[in-house]
Amino acid sequence: MSACQPPAPAVPFDHRPVPARRRLAVALALGVVAAAAWLSPARAQAPGPEVPVLALGERAVGAGLLIDGSLQAVRQTVLSAQASGRIASLAVKAGDRVRAGQVLAVIDDRATQAGVAQAQAGVAQAQANLANARSAYERTKELRAQGFVAQAALDAALAQFRAAEAGAEAARAGQTQAAVAQGFTRLTAPYDGWVLSTHAEAGSLAMPGAPVLTVYAPQPIRAVVFVPASQQALAHQAQRVEVRLPDGRWVQPASQTALPAADPVSQTVEWRLDLSPADGAAQVPGRQVQVRFVGGEAQRLVVPASALLRRGELTAVYVVTPRADGADGFALRAVRVGASHGE
Repeated sequence: MSACQPPAPAVPFDHRPVPARRRLAVALALGVVAAAAWLSPARAQAPGPEVPVLALGERAVGAGLLIDGSLQAVRQTVLSAQASGRIASLAVKAGDRVRAGQVLAVIDDRATQAGVAQAQAGVAQAQANLANARSAYERTKELRAQGFVAQAALDAALAQFRAAEAGAEAARAGQTQAAVAQGFTRLTAPYDGWVLSTHAEAGSLAMPGAPVLTVYAPQPIRAVVFVPASQQALAHQAQRVEVRLPDGRWVQPASQTALPAADPVSQTVEWRLDLSPADGAAQVPGRQVQVRFVGGEAQRLVVPASALLRRGELTAVYVVTPRADGADGFALRAVRVGASHGE
């Protein structure tokens, strides 16, 4: 029971004349209220938007194994330094296109240049010694023919000549080795492609075996997935294999290969699915794909992809439910989505 309150005092009525401006404002306000009261029933009786409704049912779809994977370039190379020194210049960056034989990075080659110069000087000296030994041998041979020198002198001249020949060969080999070492200071592109990433900067210290940059060829390209070892039988017995590309298209690989050994840690087997040139033309390594091993058909409840409502980790659909007044209403119901079979 509520407590009673004393009546409020009466408010005296003001008999002063109302200005014309205030009378107009009151009239407009009353007109707006009247219009709103007149429009409210019409608005309440307006029909709602038409929502397309679809009766769902089961149909035969491909059954099998669905695994996430990624795209990988078949030809991808990590270029490493083969000489020690500071990186004098890095001519490319990630995303640059390169041509076969193009110089991508140069390591400080002052030491190797000195080695090349030293090897060239050694070759010149060895050739001079060889020419001198040849002349001495020819003279000694003539003197021996005339009987002016003993056979031992001729044998000694011949030995010196052959030693000079060997010295010249060694000098030329040293020159070749110096030229090869000079080439180690330049990293060149092994084929036409793109720079995927750089692992060093100009001024960094390069050591033999240390990666400097990674390049790849855009074609050919493949999808790589890791199939659990427990599912290998299903994957090998699949009637067909399909790859869902990042643009949503399902394609069949041109060829497929399963590595003969499983990873001892993850207990998975790597599958490599080569894409055809047409399917892999616009693809980029690293993008996520899905691989489906279809082993037959099964009856599944299928929902159009356009009917799914995704909010973060929630996936739901609107379901038609009858209301108390007999009309149809809609209720949001969470669902768990299985494999995708197109739209």
